[in-house]
Amino acid sequence: MGTNDQVSTIQLLVNEEGNRDAVRELLDDHYVVDTDQSVNEVDLYLVDDQSFPRYRDALIERVEACDPVFCPVVLIRRDDRRREITLPGPDERDPPLLVDDIVDAPLDRNLLFRRLNTLLVRRSQSQELMHYISKLEESNRSLEQFAYAASHDLQEPLRMVSSYLQLIEQRYGGDLDEEGEEFLGFAIDGANRMRDMVDGLLEYSRVDTQGSPLEPTDLDVVLDEALADLRMKIEEHDAEIRRESLPRVRGDDDQLRQVFQNLLKNAIEYSGDERPRVHITAERRGVKWQISVADDGVGIESQDQDRIFELFQRLHSHDEHAGSGIGLALCKRIVERHNGRIWVESELGKGSTFAFTLPALDAQQP
Repeated sequence: MGTNDQVSTIQLLVNEEGNRDAVRELLDDHYVVDTDQSVNEVDLYLVDDQSFPRYRDALIERVEACDPVFCPVVLIRRDDRRREITLPGPDERDPPLLVDDIVDAPLDRNLLFRRLNTLLVRRSQSQELMHYISKLEESNRSLEQFAYAASHDLQEPLRMVSSYLQLIEQRYGGDLDEEGEEFLGFAIDGANRMRDMVDGLLEYSRVDTQGSPLEPTDLDVVLDEALADLRMKIEEHDAEIRRESLPRVRGDDDQLRQVFQNLLKNAIEYSGDERPRVHITAERRGVKWQISVADDGVGIESQDQDRIFELFQRLHSHDEHAGSGIGLALCKRIVERHNGRIWVESELGKGSTFAFTLPALDAQQP
């Protein structure tokens, strides 16, 4: 029977009418059988070795058109062996695959059904997978559009709230009692933090849609720019930044500068009572480079090391450390856009090492 309670359609590409009728009679009780002798859109193609050369190009075109949905082709090999066709090994052929299985004539009914059903199940699974992927992509696009619209539309009213609160502070601050000044301070601080969160969310939503193409990028230059942007913070905390020579990679230099900025700011911010010390290194790992930003700060407990890369996840209160809770989530999204991954290795009280991978410039592109 066909998969998912739906009868599958099999097309017989067999030139000889007698052989075609015999195979059709064998299959009729289990499948919808198409005996038209031009390649149509069906679930599986059953072709004999004598007819195969005639249909080969059309089948290749059909399989390529279906990709990435699995489109099975089964070859019937006759017992006279006049045309020998074998399945090549996995290293001897390029995707998409053309012949997926070979059955020998005379056909064993039970064996044939098992072979066909196995391939049809694979096809059904690939169709379902593509359906779910399509739904997920659609959902992601909707979420990105919502995040962009929400954060963009919130900017103006937040600016207005901040402006009027500042005007109140300037004009009437002296007329307020101590408690009133405290309340006003809370309101201004809350509006400013909300604005930072909205700006971060807007930036997060734009990573995929407004990023630049991935091009040859010198990470030494990117790091120089990030350090220049952080110069005042580095001087304020008397931070010691040590660095090794960094490679050229395939990336978006603006987004990678954001990654370095966020990781360096965190390393400085969470240095504890000691002078911040940060060490930046690079190591080749196959077709990728692993970049590490290590510090000797307060560290992160093991149960929090995955959570910190999620949106709005904070380990400390605003009184202890400023921030919107978006920085590391933004780093993760940027690194994933570069087909890499980011993680942290840390022990509480003994510092943290944030590492991320980027595609090497000389790596083979798909």
